[in-house]
Amino acid sequence: MQRISSIEDIKFLEAIKTILDYNKIEPFIELTDKLANELQIASLEGKEGKVISQAELDIKVEQWLKEK
Repeated sequence: MQRISSIEDIKFLEAIKTILDYNKIEPFIELTDKLANELQIASLEGKEGKVISQAELDIKVEQWLKEK
């Protein structure tokens, strides 16, 4: 603690505070029933191998955007 109290750089101290405060944030969000259901479906699809790579997804999104 003594090392921290001797730091005079305000920006550095603020960065340390941000890191320490990060652990205080609640690690969950409250989901609606609809969102919880969608997550369950997505989880099942993943377990069934119904997934694509990030690269494939990027290509699909790029194609979709060109159509607009």
